[in-house]
Amino acid sequence: MKHRTMQHNYFVYILTNKNKTVLYIGVTNDLENRLKQHINGDNKFAFTKRYNCYFLIYFERFQFINDAIAREKELKGWTRAKKNKLIEIDNKDWGFLNDKILEDNKC
Repeated sequence: MKHRTMQHNYFVYILTNKNKTVLYIGVTNDLENRLKQHINGDNKFAFTKRYNCYFLIYFERFQFINDAIAREKELKGWTRAKKNKLIEIDNKDWGFLNDKILEDNKC
């Protein structure tokens, strides 16, 4: 009997503020919903609310949560310069990707 492997999606993502001076790294299984939560800023004590970090500038997709968590921890340990270089590989101008993520998932 063959076992079907379910495809899971987990994301490591980087947010910034309007002036691109602060970076926030997180992990989620629903990038669209998590982005909306950051934008709405429901938790007034959250780092992203305090520093207005809700502009998506980078993300990676993973099948397994353990891989995503490990990558999140790895990125959090990097210097700002190294994070900047990673972002610029796929997003040279640090364009905000919010609309792309929110539009791609519209029904």
